[in-house]
Amino acid sequence: MDRLGRYALLLALALAVWGLLAAVVGLRRQRPLAIESARTTAFALLAVVAAANGAMLAALLSDDFTLRYVAQNSSRATPGFFKVLALWSADDGSLLLWNLVLAGYLAAVAFRFRRYRPEALAGALAVMYAVAVFYLLMVSGPSEPFATLAAPPDGRGPTPLLQNHPLMAVHPPFLYLGFVGLTVPFAFAIAGLVSDGLSDRWVALTRRWTLAVWCFLTVGLLLGALWSYSVLGWGGYWAWDPVENAALLPWLVATALLHSVMLQERRGMLAVWNLSLAVGAFALATFGTFLTRGNVLLSVHTFATSAVGPMYLGFLVLVLAGGFGLIATRAWRLRAPGRIDAVLSREASFVGNNLLLLTLTFVVLLGTVFPLAVEATSGRQVTVGGPYFRRTTVPLLLLLLFLAGVGPLLPWRSGSAERLTRRLRLPLGAGAALVLALAVGGLRNPAAVAAFGLATFVGVANLAEIGAGLRVAVRTGSRRRPAAALGALLRGRRRYGGLLVHVGLALAALAITASSTLARQTDLTLSRGATAGFAGYTLRYEGMRTLRQPQRTVLVTDVGVARDGRDLGRMTPSLNLYPSASEPIGTPSIRTSPLRDLYASVVGVEQEGERATFRFFLNPGVTWLWVGGAVMVLGGLLAVWPTRRHPAAPRPAVLPSARRREPAVVDRG
Repeated sequence: MDRLGRYALLLALALAVWGLLAAVVGLRRQRPLAIESARTTAFALLAVVAAANGAMLAALLSDDFTLRYVAQNSSRATPGFFKVLALWSADDGSLLLWNLVLAGYLAAVAFRFRRYRPEALAGALAVMYAVAVFYLLMVSGPSEPFATLAAPPDGRGPTPLLQNHPLMAVHPPFLYLGFVGLTVPFAFAIAGLVSDGLSDRWVALTRRWTLAVWCFLTVGLLLGALWSYSVLGWGGYWAWDPVENAALLPWLVATALLHSVMLQERRGMLAVWNLSLAVGAFALATFGTFLTRGNVLLSVHTFATSAVGPMYLGFLVLVLAGGFGLIATRAWRLRAPGRIDAVLSREASFVGNNLLLLTLTFVVLLGTVFPLAVEATSGRQVTVGGPYFRRTTVPLLLLLLFLAGVGPLLPWRSGSAERLTRRLRLPLGAGAALVLALAVGGLRNPAAVAAFGLATFVGVANLAEIGAGLRVAVRTGSRRRPAAALGALLRGRRRYGGLLVHVGLALAALAITASSTLARQTDLTLSRGATAGFAGYTLRYEGMRTLRQPQRTVLVTDVGVARDGRDLGRMTPSLNLYPSASEPIGTPSIRTSPLRDLYASVVGVEQEGERATFRFFLNPGVTWLWVGGAVMVLGGLLAVWPTRRHPAAPRPAVLPSARRREPAVVDRG
């Protein structure tokens, strides 16, 4: 397997170099055959990189400890499921998966444009192949996933935290799909910049790609929050960890890009701005991977050792200098005929949305980088924690919520204040009613009250827009009501998908506000058979059980739960003892309901389980965070779903050598 893996990676590097050269030759000399060679090479590259990943998986599953990576990240006692997950549990293996995802995107772009060949295709393929060359050089040089050693009798096993919950099977791959997927809009944006005509067609070509990447990032962030909530035992789902922040930053910029490209498509505005957002999103994804692999910080998310930090830093500098350098030198030639005609317009709301998202990106980036900069320049260690992020981000998030409610109600170009007032009556009334109820109920946190009111306003406003559009379709359609409504939903899937994303955002905002401002917490030390009260619950410690599993020993504590004299069952927080861990790793037990979660972690046990110390949380509304995130993803999938096209006569391929003007198509992405 070591030879198969090494030879596959060397062949993949040769294919990527060939694809890069063929794309560059095809672009500069207008050689359609060279471009076609670059396009078809993507499929061979995917197959060869898949073979390398398959070799590593086979080595993991067969306990081939002659491979250093297998010896360090697996063991004979590791269950098969977690042996598969070990592929991305450390730096070298995760780079194999990263290369597989990148090769998959290259093949997907090559397949998507197998008939229709936009002028930007050759340049985009060249950029994507250049990125692939960089990542393949890393796994062929400083990172050596197929390095060998004298086989030990057994391996160390995966990092305990990474084999403590099955969510690790999906959280990293979805983030990789998001991070790597930002290469596509970046590549087409650079291709648009270097083309002779400075084409802005890249926006239409990549809209669906960007939206799909945004969905992947949203799912990855949501699963990461769920993993943190379900595994780490501290009662929360977001801790402003530097690597959490690094994953959030490209999501914020991609969100801004998805809004601002609509202005370029409809009004010809923000062409240079959108190019900058595409470059910035890709650069921030690269920055996030540098933080994870560059040995610059300690985090539950980072890899213990990595030799690729300097290469990542150099690549990041190249992306920033090359991307923004091209924009500075060439983008001034892009015409921007559109302009904002009125403050009460959708254009103005989108510009405001972008400014707020970019300001939010800046303050999160500043809080993440500042401690690293201070330590690098002075040697002092400083911490930027939750208080900074809450003070700086909450006002911006409240303004973003407001625009998410008002923006869809505004028309393009200009609108009347009277019409806007009529459309705002219902959502404003609903938000004001909730604010009044909370004030009467005794909630004295102004930011929380404002967030509850604004989230309600956003949800009702966007649901009302969806309902109004579907009612018109039902009244004017000739089909039955369900069929007419479904037809309207599918025809307007881009608009209704965006509105549904805003509804999900409102649900998530309600959940985040409730869980962060109304949560309760207590620590209790109980002897076997003792009871205590917390937040209306009666908690009884019933003792400890020991479960011996091949890869670990689990100390399970049983806690009986009752409320108002009614038995609600048992909670089972546990401590997991791994041979490779110096301290036990806890697994919380969560009793979930639509309104609140009762969350229990065991802090420690004494006297062979006769006494135990627990940490209990009452977290209101957390369930709606996962529901809201799912609704956001559902809206994104609705918007990205391709529109069925009517059959038409075959069109000849548009090759660069033809030098013809590309047809005016609203969306070919």
